[in-house]
Amino acid sequence: METNQKLVVIISNGLDNERSSVAWSIANGGINSGLDVSIFLVSSGVDWVRKGAADAARPNPEDPPIGEMIQKVLDNGCAIGVCPPCAKVRGYSQEDFIDGVTIVGSSAIHEPIKAGAVALTF
Repeated sequence: METNQKLVVIISNGLDNERSSVAWSIANGGINSGLDVSIFLVSSGVDWVRKGAADAARPNPEDPPIGEMIQKVLDNGCAIGVCPPCAKVRGYSQEDFIDGVTIVGSSAIHEPIKAGAVALTF
């Protein structure tokens, strides 16, 4: 598999929705498969990367803890971006998020998609 194949995972579901667990699991599977994975969090999906939030939530007990899956994404150098208006409406600023996560506009996902990345939305 070529190392430049990219996967963009867009997560719009928060701490109480099992689809978000699936999204993090698929992102981790992409990393295991050698894909260059990027995450973009919108709507209540931004709650996942607020400091301490993923420690308590586990919408699917059959999946690994989401905190571990998020850490694997970061440990592999994958980008995790947060939608600026989605953070702002919740009162979050950069300091509220775990290290390695950035508040960034949607162009962060547009560029890889224009270059041929596959995008999955949950």
